[in-house]
Amino acid sequence: MKNYPRVGKYNVKNKEKYVGNLHECHYRSSWELRYMKYLDARPNVLEWGSENIVIPYYNPVEKKTRRYFVDFYVKVVSKSGQIKKYIIEIKPHSQCIPPKKPKRITNKYRNALKAYVRNQCKWKAAKKYAEKRDWEFIVLTEKELGIR
Repeated sequence: MKNYPRVGKYNVKNKEKYVGNLHECHYRSSWELRYMKYLDARPNVLEWGSENIVIPYYNPVEKKTRRYFVDFYVKVVSKSGQIKKYIIEIKPHSQCIPPKKPKRITNKYRNALKAYVRNQCKWKAAKKYAEKRDWEFIVLTEKELGIR
């Protein structure tokens, strides 16, 4: 695997496909950068955007409504000619499952549990948002991205 920087600005090659401000196309992980390059290069991707879908969600840990900036919006045409729209989150698999409860409760465990609860709340809101529009919400992990 190539060594990508962790954060930075992506220079979109196929500008006509990008939905959003070309000057604000930022990645927050090497996995996001890899996925941006994938979307930019694929002819079946009709349009895509990065962090341009904002969904309100309730965070029960903070007891506040927050805004969730979904990693990607993607519009594709399938081999059969069907057009589909997706909102996509890139996350490590470890953040998609509840953390294992240790014998002694540590701050590391508490933080992992809070992150898991926060992600579940975000994803529930994203699924609802997508379903209302006849889109699909997907979480991609290192497995789907072919990493590791």
